[in-house]
Amino acid sequence: MGADPSGQGREGLVLALFGPTASGKSAVAEALTERVAAEIVSADAMQVYRGLPILTNQPERHTRLVGIWPLDREGSVAEYQRLAHAAVDEILAAGRTPVVAGGTGLYLRAALAVLDLPPAPPPGARERWELLYDEAGAEAAHAALAERDPAAAALVHPNDRRRVVRALELVEAGSSLAPERSRLWTDDTRRPTLVFGLEVPTEMLERRIEERAREMVDRGVQDEAARALAGPLSPTARKVIGLEEFATLASAEAIEAVALRTRQYAAYQRKWLRRIPGVVSVRADRPPDAVADEILEVARARQRLPARRAG
Repeated sequence: MGADPSGQGREGLVLALFGPTASGKSAVAEALTERVAAEIVSADAMQVYRGLPILTNQPERHTRLVGIWPLDREGSVAEYQRLAHAAVDEILAAGRTPVVAGGTGLYLRAALAVLDLPPAPPPGARERWELLYDEAGAEAAHAALAERDPAAAALVHPNDRRRVVRALELVEAGSSLAPERSRLWTDDTRRPTLVFGLEVPTEMLERRIEERAREMVDRGVQDEAARALAGPLSPTARKVIGLEEFATLASAEAIEAVALRTRQYAAYQRKWLRRIPGVVSVRADRPPDAVADEILEVARARQRLPARRAG
């Protein structure tokens, strides 16, 4: 029996694309929209900000949840989750296929699933725990965590400053890092979903990362970064890779520094990729059209994809 292209009488399928920086997620997502009635939803924690289109590699084609927050707004996974769920539901209700694409693993999971996210920590909590970690030392901060939340302390190494501080924040907010981990790595999704992981050989990925950094300079990223850095920035926005480097360093030095940080982040993204339940690996060292065709071949077996309308 052939595929039902209308999708009528059944719940639509969500396609999700995840992969390291420069693996071609945006290009593949756009290729999918040229083949089926689809709309893209970004799952990128930095593309949500306005004012850094070059630095955060924002797509030119209309993509939901790109450039929606000012740079002085603190990022919130809970707020992103609410907006992503609404976008996915609206696209499905219109008879189209949501393509959730991005390289922020937590945002991808938040878009696809219902995460029981912890409440916001009290004002100044992060700063207090960072001060404790920096002044009293890693062992003392970890001991404070062990006293308050032994289960979370067992999951975090004392030298992991970010996670120790985060765990202490959560305790103060009445939550815990321990259940957050168990919720995250499940195959539960709000809607029927296929997650595709874009795989690129390391050597090719590193070459693409350096080429992207050079292209950013050619497009004027240094002026963009300097303007952003001169204005109000939230702690989240300040974490955008390359913001400080492109604003303060000479071109060659900035390119080298940004490429290094991006390679390190890509390695972290690959760890996320390996932990996503049910992910379908796809070779992305090919033209985006070929990758999109393979994705649709898998997806159409589910008989849920609406046909792309002409015009």
